[in-house]
Order: sequence, then C-alpha cells, then structure tokens
Amino acid sequence: MLQPFANLQKLGQENLEATIKAASAFSSNAQVIATETADYARKAFEHNSAAVEKLIGAQSLDKAIEVQTAYAKGAYESLVAQSTKMGALYTALATDTFKPFEGFLSKTVKA
Repeated sequence: MLQPFANLQKLGQENLEATIKAASAFSSNAQVIATETADYARKAFEHNSAAVEKLIGAQSLDKAIEVQTAYAKGAYESLVAQSTKMGALYTALATDTFKPFEGFLSKTVKA
C-alpha cells in the first residue's frame, strides 16, 4: 500500500535534483554567453572607433575606400566568427540544461 507513495516521493526527489542541476547549468552557460556578448560588443566598438579615426585621417578618396574596405572585411570576418562561437555556446546551453532530464521519459514509461 505504501509502495506507490514511496515511488512517487522518490520520483519527486529525482525531479527536484534534476531541476536544480538544470538551473545551475543554465545559469553558468548564460553567464558565459553574457560575458562573450559583452566582449564582442567592446571589440566591435574599438574596431569601429579605429576605422573612423583612420577614415578621418584619410588624405585621398582612394585611401578612404581602402580603409572602408578593410573595415568591412574585418567586421564581416569578426561577425562570422562570433556567430559560430555563439551558436556553439547556445548549443552547449541547451545540451547542458536538458541533460539532467534525459532518462525521465523512459523511467516514466516503465512505471
């Protein structure tokens, strides 16, 4: 008679532990993402400022076009690299957050 209640209590405890692990994984991964985003924003601002300074100092139209072309190429490469990195970070966020819940469906179906 008490066996179903014990099983229910055990299931509730397992759910609580998995939720705590998931919240911890989410928190740490979200912090990494926020730090990476802030670093990218700082680097992008510095890159933009340097490009504007070079553009202001350009003595000819050819030099201005060269500066603008170099800026656009660098900004594009930086964006692609950052997008790849952020994709990997968000994948890790999802994977780590849901990892504690992997076996719950099979346990529930068996019960």
